[in-house]
Amino acid sequence: MSQRAAARPARAERSARRTTRRAGRRALAGLTGAVALTGAAITAGATLPTAGAAAAWPTPNGSKPVPATISVPANTPYDGGMKRHYGTGDLGDGGQDEGQAPLFTLADGAVLKNVVLGSPAADGVHCLGSCTLQNVWWEDVGEDAATFKSKSSSAVYTVTGGGAKKASDKVFQFNGAGRLTITGFQVADFGKLVRSCGNCSTQYKRTIVVDNVDVTAPGGSIAGINTNYGDTATLRNIRIHGDSSKKIKPCVRYTGNNTGAEPVQTGSGPDGTYCRYTASDITYR
Repeated sequence: MSQRAAARPARAERSARRTTRRAGRRALAGLTGAVALTGAAITAGATLPTAGAAAAWPTPNGSKPVPATISVPANTPYDGGMKRHYGTGDLGDGGQDEGQAPLFTLADGAVLKNVVLGSPAADGVHCLGSCTLQNVWWEDVGEDAATFKSKSSSAVYTVTGGGAKKASDKVFQFNGAGRLTITGFQVADFGKLVRSCGNCSTQYKRTIVVDNVDVTAPGGSIAGINTNYGDTATLRNIRIHGDSSKKIKPCVRYTGNNTGAEPVQTGSGPDGTYCRYTASDITYR
């Protein structure tokens, strides 16, 4: 298991700055030196500054049990109103099994926004075609946070804002074809932020862009790609927190397959062809 608002009047800007300062004081105990935005500010359209630190996690606006997968139709938005959605019944075992049903299925062109996925989150979100995930937060990732599954090379998946934590393996699983862009996101306590499927029965060329993202240790890798299928990962404005020993790998290269075998890791780090970034694109804090 997918960009900005116009300038606001001066009064609104002053109000936003006051909101940011208040949020920063609340977040200080949990994230020293963070430039914080409240969940309400994010919902209203505020974004992380490019050079900023991880945002404060939003407080859910109530809860919504999900006993069966919610299907979002094509070219249709689902606005969760910042309610915590969590699985019940068949979606509520909290397991890590492959093949679980998701809480949300998004048809081609659908938008999922202002949603908090609580625990259990089952298999998160499935995008069947191009999709947009805007201000979506995973409090405790189940199997995967989201899986991108379109067969079209022109598919575009966009993740804007939001965050995920407690992902024992992958946050974003890129099984299909197309281009995935992740911006203004934050991730903590994770295995891989995004992984191009290493052993799917049908394989594709996949393009990944990760820009303006906060990564907090512990973690394994930011992007994993298959060079033999022509995958690329472009990383920009990545801020890694709490990893002074630099254990988190920004980009890992594999030789993928379509047999179901474990893919072979062939290298990591920038190479100018598949892992596209330089040392200046990664900062440690």
